[in-house]
Order: sequence, then C-alpha cells, then structure tokens
Amino acid sequence: MSVILYLSDIIIPLIILCLIVNGLLMKLDIFSIFLDGAKEGLGIAVHILPTLIGLLTAIGVMKASHIFDMIGNILGPLLEWADLVPEVVTLMIVKLFSSSAATGMMLDIFTTYGVDSRYGLLSALMLSCTESCVYTMSVYFMAVKITDTRWTLAGALTATFAGMIASILLVGLM
Repeated sequence: MSVILYLSDIIIPLIILCLIVNGLLMKLDIFSIFLDGAKEGLGIAVHILPTLIGLLTAIGVMKASHIFDMIGNILGPLLEWADLVPEVVTLMIVKLFSSSAATGMMLDIFTTYGVDSRYGLLSALMLSCTESCVYTMSVYFMAVKITDTRWTLAGALTATFAGMIASILLVGLM
C-alpha cells in the first residue's frame, strides 16, 4: 500500500520530467511550445465561456426552483423496485447536466443517510460510473464548432443509463 501512495505522489512530476527530458533530447524549445499550448488553451476557454456560463446559470435556476426535486419526487415511486429515494433519483438527473452540482447533492445524501449507507454508496458509485453528458457535449462541441451531433446524445445517454443500472446492481450485491 505504501508503494501505491508513493507512486501517486510522484507520478505527475515524473511525467513532466519525462516530457522535459524528451524535449531536450529532441532539441525542442520546450518553453515556447508550452506557451503556445497555454495560449491555445486560454483561447478555447474564452471561446466556450458563454456556453459554460449559460449552462451553469440554467442549472442554478432549475436547482433554485426545485424542478429537480419535483422530478425526483415524481420518478421516485416509479423506481421503488430499485429501493431508490427521491434524492438519489434527483442526483441521477442532475449528474447529466453538472458534476459539481451532483457532487454537492451527493454530500447532502452523505449527511442525511451516511457515507456507508446504501444510498451513500449508491450515490458515490453512480457519480463515478456516469458522465455529465449535456455539459460535456455542449462544451466540447462548442469548442470545435460541431453542429451535427448525430447519435452522440443517444449514445451518451445509453452509456449513462447503463452506468446507473450497473451502480444499482453493484450496490445491491454489496
């Protein structure tokens, strides 16, 4: 276990060191390449900022108006077969839009039911088995100016649904 902890402490600096040594061996201007990449990254961040602000504002409005809670309360009884409470159902919905909002909701579930409870384990596993599809698609597609998403949303929702089902089944086995 101590080896794993040691490796986790040095892995990032080791990767950076390998990149620098490789660049020096190839006789590249590493700092100039780094600055060019930083400029490009900053440009992309500025370009997607309006999309990000709009999405986070919409999530904030929906959360403040308790729409997610209403949806969770409506869908909760339908998912009683899986022994889910409305908070977990709400978490499933919010995760599609925002990982940070879902993390806050997960912490509320931890406070209410406990970290080691069925719902605490389920929410933690569900957050690690799913992706914030809408957020990810809007940010990345906006960054590269993709307008025809084809089957991306359907595929992402299918994968997220599979992750949610797997989470429910895995916690049921515990």
